[in-house]
Amino acid sequence: MRSQGNHQNGREIAYFSMEIGLIDEIPTYSGGLGILAGDLIKSSADLKLPLIAITLVNSKGYCHQDLTKSGKQIESPEQWDPSKFMTMLPNEVNVQIQGREVKVKAWCYEWKSLTGGIVPIFFLDTNVDGNKAADREITSFLYGGDKKYRLKQEIVLGIGGVKLLETLNYQIRRYHMNEGHSSLLSLELLRMYGMDEAKVRAKCVFTTHSPVAVGYDQFPYDLVEEVLGEIIPLKYLKKIGGQNSLNLTILALNLSRYHNGVAQKHREISKQLFPGYEINAITNGIHSYTWTHPNFRKLYDKYFPRWANEPELLVRVETIPDVEVWQAHMGAKEELIDYVNTMTNVGMEYDTLTFGFARRATAYKRATLLFSDLERLKRIGKENKIQVILAGKAHPQDVLGKRIIEEIFSYIKEMEDIIKIVYLKDYEINIASKMVSGVDVWLNTPLRPFEASGTSGMKAAHNGVINFSVLDGWWIEGWIENVTGWAIGPSPDEVLPEEEIKTREINDLYSKLNYIIIPTYYQRRDDWINIMENSIGKLAYYFNTHRMMRRYVTEAYF
Repeated sequence: MRSQGNHQNGREIAYFSMEIGLIDEIPTYSGGLGILAGDLIKSSADLKLPLIAITLVNSKGYCHQDLTKSGKQIESPEQWDPSKFMTMLPNEVNVQIQGREVKVKAWCYEWKSLTGGIVPIFFLDTNVDGNKAADREITSFLYGGDKKYRLKQEIVLGIGGVKLLETLNYQIRRYHMNEGHSSLLSLELLRMYGMDEAKVRAKCVFTTHSPVAVGYDQFPYDLVEEVLGEIIPLKYLKKIGGQNSLNLTILALNLSRYHNGVAQKHREISKQLFPGYEINAITNGIHSYTWTHPNFRKLYDKYFPRWANEPELLVRVETIPDVEVWQAHMGAKEELIDYVNTMTNVGMEYDTLTFGFARRATAYKRATLLFSDLERLKRIGKENKIQVILAGKAHPQDVLGKRIIEEIFSYIKEMEDIIKIVYLKDYEINIASKMVSGVDVWLNTPLRPFEASGTSGMKAAHNGVINFSVLDGWWIEGWIENVTGWAIGPSPDEVLPEEEIKTREINDLYSKLNYIIIPTYYQRRDDWINIMENSIGKLAYYFNTHRMMRRYVTEAYF
């Protein structure tokens, strides 16, 4: 039994990703990497590309987040039943882990597009009869456990995934490794091709997502020997994977024909981190139809009937009357405000300028930058009506990330009589969809250059929501000051001490908020709607996964 996908007798693209986010009911994602993978799959189905995807079933998810009144995060497993959504394949493969055979099976889920395209996704599962209790848990938690647990997962993903595709008789044109998590697949390919490095390299494509060395999966070789064994000679593995430890990014770079970063700036940083490697840039995008609010879908359907499969048509947004754009936005905003008030009883208002910030709660995202000068923020809030909606989960082991959420809750308490601020719990696709379409301004304040790309601002732009962001990742390419939104802080080309950069960022944030953003929203509504339309016509038309996948097809796959 096998799913045929889009080209029954063709050669497929096998896309490997540790996490994939498609719908909330299948909680096999933690954040941007997984959502990007899901959007890539959706566009591939729309475009009828011969793509298949491999991931882990993550049967207990990433984590369900609850928050106490003081903002303390309490996690619990996201229990879900794959059998309600997927079909278990009869095929079974074995991988060697710690010197024993671990059985791997797969659930098949098909993403079907209205265009008729289909992408099958195989969710690998070690919760199989005959496996030891510990081995049955390998595919339970996304990014759970310690380094040993992570290495076991990556053996299942990379090596188990290649073996599964062999049993399903797929003819694979390219193996696309989405981040280094899946790069152990290259070792299985080496074994299959008799250690012919050139043949393996010709088959593989690699996308790196992290702009810093600490973001790459690395494992000490004593752990590798214990868990992986000697699938290839250790001396050779050190040559292609790093001398001091097994670096899965180095392994992927050495055994793939095409490498790319996920934004132009990210390419530059990656070339500095890995001199000697040719690294290209294919800037990320988002699946336009998924992240566009129903109000705007109807509007686009009316004026650009083919927009969902040709997002580039959104460049003609100026043909839509301003009043219809504003009405669509206000409908989305009212839906979000109603949801927030139902969940929190905070009493937010439809006509108040609303800011949104939603990210993984981790230090470099800097969710607290808005609260850097509380007295200044209070003065702004006393003179003008603004409200703020935040959301985001911290990794269960990220102590600092959890403290950031608690810190934000303390600011919410201190500001409650001046500015209405809420932090929504259990951030996921449904909440994200409401936020990126319902706020007026999308705020993004990463510590540069840690934002390799970022995609939430692209989602916002599809709904006419205006970006206010640090110049990092994709925003460097999308930003035109006062045209598509506003920048926070200096140009990325300016070389300044870190403290000076932060000082300028804070001053920029408050100054533009007070003297540009608030007056434009309340006093120059026509100008505001013009920037909304620019967000659609100059950003959404380009920053989408349809454009991204066409680039992958022409530059990486064929």
